[in-house]
Amino acid sequence: MSYRVIDVAGDIGLRAEGKTIEECFVNAGLGLYSLITDISLIELEEKKEISLSEETLEELLVSFLNELIFHFDAYGFIGKSIKVKIKENSLKAEVYGEFFNPEKHERRLLVKAATYHNIVLKKDNNLWIAEIIFDI
Repeated sequence: MSYRVIDVAGDIGLRAEGKTIEECFVNAGLGLYSLITDISLIELEEKKEISLSEETLEELLVSFLNELIFHFDAYGFIGKSIKVKIKENSLKAEVYGEFFNPEKHERRLLVKAATYHNIVLKKDNNLWIAEIIFDI
């Protein structure tokens, strides 16, 4: 996993990296989940499929992360393993995890949304880098 929290006043940010754009998206998703709970305690019991299309890769990243937040907020589903395929500006993802159980899972931050504020998504040499700020 290649992600870390970045300091943002009033909100929280993540920097995710990957050798491919897909790996960068996976690490951004896992980083998001780690803001919500300790993902080492998540079991791989359920699978959610996500399909999205957007105009740009930045929009695709924000939509993907907001879809993960939606599945957590609406259904209590939290992932531990993510597979992503990106073709042009379309994404297909499989997210493996379970339903959040407050007796089993630690509650960390209440993440409301991924934002476009100061978003970074770029390829630097052979590494994809994403920086994204979340409303909390």
